[in-house]
Amino acid sequence: MPQIIEFPDRPYIGIRKTITMTSFGLVGDRIAGLIGWLAERGAAPAEAPFFRYDSINMAEDRLVVQAGVPVGATVEGEGEIFTDVLPAGRYVTVSHHGHPDQLAGVISSLLKWAEEQGLTWDMTEKDGTEHWGCRLEFYKTNPLVEPDMNNWDIDLQFRLA
Repeated sequence: MPQIIEFPDRPYIGIRKTITMTSFGLVGDRIAGLIGWLAERGAAPAEAPFFRYDSINMAEDRLVVQAGVPVGATVEGEGEIFTDVLPAGRYVTVSHHGHPDQLAGVISSLLKWAEEQGLTWDMTEKDGTEHWGCRLEFYKTNPLVEPDMNNWDIDLQFRLA
């Protein structure tokens, strides 16, 4: 069952790519490198890594997605690695245990639930593209510890307007 949780600002490092659903690896495969980059600087992730969806246009199969790693304190970016903050606010959250391929159904249920509750997202739509203020998927399971994606835990966090 979805919950509404208030989060503070959360600093992170990330990379951003414009991708399609079939080229998701261009962003997804970068998380390990971000964690390694932090380790080289004597820092560790403050939370699980995530994907942040900046814009989504499914009709044109075009997404702008970030791979991000939360940090305890701001770190100076380098090259394509930037620093930013997940904005404070009220987020609708729901947890999923299972393969990431099952997230489409979880997201559909979440969006339907929010509509039934009369909630408004931090999102604008223009020319068929959704522009999200903060739409997140946190990957709580370390794939080196649990390689079976059917046993992964994923938290969705969508910011409310």
